[in-house]
Amino acid sequence: MLAAERRDHLLELLATEGKVVAKDVAAALGISEDSVRRDLRDLAAEGLCQRVYGGALPASPAMAGYAERQSVTPGGKRKVAAAAVELIRPGSALILDGGTTALAVAGLLPADLDCTVITHSPTVVAALLEHPRAELFLLGGRVFKHSAVACGAAAVEAAQNVSADLCLLGVTGVHPEAGLTTGDADEAAMKRALAGRAAETWILASAEKIGAASPFRVLPWDRVTGLITDAAPDHPALERLAAAGVEIRPAG
Repeated sequence: MLAAERRDHLLELLATEGKVVAKDVAAALGISEDSVRRDLRDLAAEGLCQRVYGGALPASPAMAGYAERQSVTPGGKRKVAAAAVELIRPGSALILDGGTTALAVAGLLPADLDCTVITHSPTVVAALLEHPRAELFLLGGRVFKHSAVACGAAAVEAAQNVSADLCLLGVTGVHPEAGLTTGDADEAAMKRALAGRAAETWILASAEKIGAASPFRVLPWDRVTGLITDAAPDHPALERLAAAGVEIRPAG
């Protein structure tokens, strides 16, 4: 089999099976595992897969820059945001993550909702400056421009001094095996710190993130309350998560 044919085969497996197991592909095609791993390295370099031990998983399209991500499935993100807003109770304290879905949550907060919004996202704060009832608390630190959020040691330390009823957390990948992932180690650490300061943590994930993976793990499933997504309930990844006991709140 030619290299181009192997590439197409690997991409088809990622799309249909949700993963590639190098030893299984090598056995099926009668080639060495080294050849499969080389092909996966090439695909990963193009952003077409996320390599993991023993093979690869689909790469998340949410790894693009902040400005570019604003045009990715805006309708799905709005559906997820609307479902998340239903969880916010009057008078409660909310930790709101950064990113485009969190920005959609900020835009949908009812004008008559009394709440405190704690965030490390300058863009979320800017979106809520004109909100008549929301108190705003901005956590500071080094700004990670890719996601327009503060992270690093100073931001994590600041997060240790707050508490909230609810945390709405974004990730770039949601996968039954890889778990909840994102593209930067410091950002993953900041998300863990935020989730650790709330009584409940819900994951916000529009459909394109389901079944995908990024390099850095954020949290294990037993550390979150549930998942909010607009992906179809019969998505194979969601079926596996539901079978494992993960609470899934449908959006839209």
